[in-house]
Amino acid sequence: MDLKGTRHLLKKEGLAPKKKLGQNFLVHKHTAQRIVDLAKITQDDVIVEVGVGLGALSEPLARAAKLVIGIEADSGIVRMHQEHKDLPENVQLHHQDILQADLEQLAQESGGRLKIVANLPYSISTPFLFRLFQHSNIMESAVIMLQKEVADRLVAQPGTKEYGVPTVLLSSCAAVKMLMRVKPEEFHPRPKVDSAVVELTFFPASERIRNLDRVEPKKLRKVVNAAFGQRRKTLVNALRGGGFTADKQQITQVIESCGLLPSIRAERLSVEDFVQLTNALDQL
Repeated sequence: MDLKGTRHLLKKEGLAPKKKLGQNFLVHKHTAQRIVDLAKITQDDVIVEVGVGLGALSEPLARAAKLVIGIEADSGIVRMHQEHKDLPENVQLHHQDILQADLEQLAQESGGRLKIVANLPYSISTPFLFRLFQHSNIMESAVIMLQKEVADRLVAQPGTKEYGVPTVLLSSCAAVKMLMRVKPEEFHPRPKVDSAVVELTFFPASERIRNLDRVEPKKLRKVVNAAFGQRRKTLVNALRGGGFTADKQQITQVIESCGLLPSIRAERLSVEDFVQLTNALDQL
C-alpha cells in the first residue's frame, strides 16, 4: 500500500493515526519486504508481530512464515481487520497492548522461544526493550523498527554519549546489529526523525559474557541503573547513592577488586565490567 492508498483506507474506515499510540504506518511495500528479508524467516517459523497496523508487514511476514501472531493495541484497527477479513489466513490477530501481554503465554502459543518482528511505536520503544531484557530467557530474536536515536544507543560503544542503560542490559543477553535506516517519507504520518531497524539475537548469556560468572538480570539492572542514574558522578559515588552500602571504603574495595578505578564513570565500563561488578557487589 502506498501513501495515497493508506490515506484513503484510513479515511474510509474513519480511522486516523493516534499520537498517544505513536502510530506511524509504513507506506512502501519494498521497505516492509526488505525488513522481512533481513529477518531471515523460514517457513517453519512462528513470528510475533508487534503493531499490526494496516498490515504492511503482516502480508510479507505471512508469506515467509508458518504463522504470524499479530499484536495490535488499536481497537479501531482490530475492528477493521476483523470486519474485512483482509489479513492472510495464517495471521492470528490479538487485540492486546504488548507491554501488558503475557509473554510466557505467547511463547507457549508459538511453540518455543519468541521470534519478534515489529514496526514499534516510538512511544513504547524503551519500555518494550526493557521487557525483552526481562524475558530474554524466552526470546530467540527480535527485528525491530525504532527511532534511530534509540537504535544508536543499542549499538553504542563505551565512552560515547549514546552509551547507557539500554546498551549494557541488551548487550548482556543479546547480540545487537544495525540492519538498515528508514527515512521519514517511508511513513504516514511522517515522523520528525529517522528510524532504524535493529536485530537482536538472544542467548542465555551473550557471547561477550559467556565465560564470566552467571549474573542475575535483576541485580545487573539495579547496578546499571545506579551507575548511570547519576552519570556525571564517579562510579563509587553513584553506587553509594544508588541503594548500595553508604560505606565509601567498602564500595571502593569492591570496585578495585574488579580491576576498576573508583573515580571512573559509568560510560567507561564495558558490559563485562558491569557483570563482574554486579557479582562482586552481590557479596556485600
